[in-house]
Amino acid sequence: MGAFASDQPTTAIHWFRRDLRLHDNAALAAALERYAQVVPVFLFDPHLLKSANAAPARLAFLLRCLEALDENLRRSGSRLVVRVGRPAEVLPRLVQETGAAALSFNRDYTPYALARDAQVTTRVQAQGAAVASYQDEVLVEPGELTTKSGAPYTVFTPYSRAWRNALAAQPPVPIGVPLERLRLTDARLTNLPTEPLALPAWVSQAKEAAQWVHLAGGEEVGLARLHRFLDLANPLGIAGYARQRNLPALDATSRLSAFFKFGALSIRTAYMLAEEARRQTRNDMIYASISAWINELAWRDFYIQILAQFPYVRGGAFKRDYDRLEWENDRQLFQAWCEGQTGYPLVDAGMRQLRQEAWMHNRLRMTVAMFLTKDLLVDWRWGERYFMQHLVDGDLAANNGGWQWSASTGTDAQPYFRIFNPVNQSERFDPDGTYIRRYVPELRRVPTRFIHAPWEMPLEEQRRAGCHIGKEYPAPIVEHHARREQAIALYRRVGTLADGPL
Repeated sequence: MGAFASDQPTTAIHWFRRDLRLHDNAALAAALERYAQVVPVFLFDPHLLKSANAAPARLAFLLRCLEALDENLRRSGSRLVVRVGRPAEVLPRLVQETGAAALSFNRDYTPYALARDAQVTTRVQAQGAAVASYQDEVLVEPGELTTKSGAPYTVFTPYSRAWRNALAAQPPVPIGVPLERLRLTDARLTNLPTEPLALPAWVSQAKEAAQWVHLAGGEEVGLARLHRFLDLANPLGIAGYARQRNLPALDATSRLSAFFKFGALSIRTAYMLAEEARRQTRNDMIYASISAWINELAWRDFYIQILAQFPYVRGGAFKRDYDRLEWENDRQLFQAWCEGQTGYPLVDAGMRQLRQEAWMHNRLRMTVAMFLTKDLLVDWRWGERYFMQHLVDGDLAANNGGWQWSASTGTDAQPYFRIFNPVNQSERFDPDGTYIRRYVPELRRVPTRFIHAPWEMPLEEQRRAGCHIGKEYPAPIVEHHARREQAIALYRRVGTLADGPL
């Protein structure tokens, strides 16, 4: 699927998917440059809506992004046409309905998206309409970077080196979108039937009980958040990112992941502005911080290309030997983890933040994932699914890659014998217990010297703190050191020493 061949004074359909913005949109810009009328379309795909991985918070955020997109289109004399149904059925009908000569969209790389788009392309082309897709979701496309042998990169460090070199040789340039050409002048197109943008009942019900209702979506919000994060005068912005990004008590990360997930913010624009800031600074610490954040964009591209090149990771271990791991999968322990009732304060704070805000700090994502797999000996896929069911920024590639890293089954996996100690993580990254107290109110009066391991409090201290272990707050559901040894034995039984000797 390539670009449109030539200018044609006819109609095209632009299919919005993970590019819910008007700025710096590759496929939309191409369609507007080549066609007199472009019909903006979004489809609610029942396959995705009914998925076991669907998250109420994510769908609510998607609705906000769509509302903002429709509002921006209307300002330009257009509007968003919304339909419900399987894309391979709805889009060919829409081509007939509009008399469109072409369909444009930006590429997506999940296994489902690749199969869906191939089917849509075949059916639309069979009607005589052109189909063109464009690179937009990533800075470097899957398959573009290979090792000397021509194989996909499966280790991040050499991939990131090649990624940086590729972008230095050909820097991404934000794409101007001719917004003045959005206006629909054909009455037949302006009166196309459209579905209302409304939350399903099951999302509305969840919305009433969750704290993520305040989340705002749309490209203006995403761009404003990006500029605020890149402001070098912002004490919690990118200037201090390398030093502060692992401290969950601080709001010192960009929080742009949900905007990238739905394309309400362009990855090209974000990279360009960060690079611009990096070139202009003469401060070594700020330079290192900006470099650290840009490295996270490389991780994003890396995990997308892993999913595209190795689609079996969707349901299994990247290192296939680890599919033989004999997980204990104790459902009571898993439920305690889900509810933030493990007795380990940092783990519980992270899980409660997830339930309250539909988001979790990345340091906590690693910590709670490793606790589930290495302390509770629960299959990483259980945690991966739970995250997808709750995260507002839940992204298949990043979520899968992160969970496999923590479970030591993935590409750049943590070697299985290196296991986070949840108390040490707490002492190191939340030394004053500020983050813990924010999300675990039972521990607010616990002295700092006991906040990381409250079960060590003498009874008199428990009484003064109003927090009796086993009553107001649970005792640890497992003993970390014993479970660490069990985890090592569990992995060793697989019979592979691919990570090196113990």
